[in-house]
Amino acid sequence: MHVGVPPKPYFLDVDSGSDLTWVQCDAPCRSCAKGPHPLYKLKKNSLVPDKDPLCAAVQAGSVHNHNHKGPSQQCDYYVDYADQSSSMGVLVRDIVWAWLTNKTWLTANSVFGCGYDQEGSLEKSPARTDGVLGLGRGMASLPSQWAKQGLIKNVIGHCISGGGRDGGYMFFGDDLVSTSAMTWVPMLGRPSIKHYNVGAAQMIFGNKSLDKEGDGKNLGGIIFDSGSSYTYFTNQAYGAFLTAVKENLSGKQLQQDSSDSFLPLCWRREKGFGSVAEAATYFKLLTLNFRSTKTKQMKIFPEGYLVVNEKRNVCLGILNGTALGNVDTNVLGDISLQGHLVVYDNEKNQIGWAYSDCQKLPQSIYTEAGVAFLSNFAEQFVALEDPSVFQRNTL
Repeated sequence: MHVGVPPKPYFLDVDSGSDLTWVQCDAPCRSCAKGPHPLYKLKKNSLVPDKDPLCAAVQAGSVHNHNHKGPSQQCDYYVDYADQSSSMGVLVRDIVWAWLTNKTWLTANSVFGCGYDQEGSLEKSPARTDGVLGLGRGMASLPSQWAKQGLIKNVIGHCISGGGRDGGYMFFGDDLVSTSAMTWVPMLGRPSIKHYNVGAAQMIFGNKSLDKEGDGKNLGGIIFDSGSSYTYFTNQAYGAFLTAVKENLSGKQLQQDSSDSFLPLCWRREKGFGSVAEAATYFKLLTLNFRSTKTKQMKIFPEGYLVVNEKRNVCLGILNGTALGNVDTNVLGDISLQGHLVVYDNEKNQIGWAYSDCQKLPQSIYTEAGVAFLSNFAEQFVALEDPSVFQRNTL
């Protein structure tokens, strides 16, 4: 993202699970990681007043005390993430530059955070990014702001490469999406709710249902969150999934291993695993059946929930979300979204997906019939993304 006049570049974690976009800034900075670019320079005349509606939107639901006792009446923010990291700062208004596919710049007057105090993983140096790009459903997200200004339709798409390959892309706007080429399910809740929640789904591992009732309601709802590196299940869904995985591995030449410091459940074999694709042959397909209208399926292949660690062991990238306070919702993180074009359509309150290798720019992506369905580039935002931007664990 480019900000200011003249425009200066910043690398951001892409997070569909939160609203606020923020960059590390010199306000001065109390606690900042050494990022890939110099700190954003705060200008006092760019401060957003505390009476601004976007200030109220950012501060809504926060447990942090935002009472500011200075004469400037600035708008303070505090945002915390599921990995116990946080950012604190002030809201500012500045020009954000968007590179259009017709090779021109669009400038948007935008409100975002000037983060001068980062904690947890956000303060560790060196950092791969300079902040977070919040793409949630709330009015403070940049897509929501730009849609209100009439610059775009409030539609967001991203495609994260899978199979161990780097890269992917992201776009804003609705002209790149073909409804006939994608599977769509409705979002639940009011548009003001930041999470992209699509309700319950039946979960099937191989040919075994993880829910005795068969409708998935007892397993919790499902949230799409590109800001979460891993996928998190509710306690009941995680327990059923674990049981099914262990039953599947029974009799196979794998030994359970608990030596990984973060991923609690791994397996090893004598010669180790050189890649996720090599380990995937031991595991089965995880299918999500959404039944909001008629059955809509999302297939998560083993590559979408497995990780090979430094010890060449294979580990589950689906974790128990209870420890993070995630009691009644399952979070599909980017490990399970890779290999999919995912579109968040806030205009029609629906989420769609289509399988893709995410290696080509949109004009080169085709349906199985060989017909291009992402062909209209006029006045759309498209950004190539490095996979390092998909690392923030957020809820």
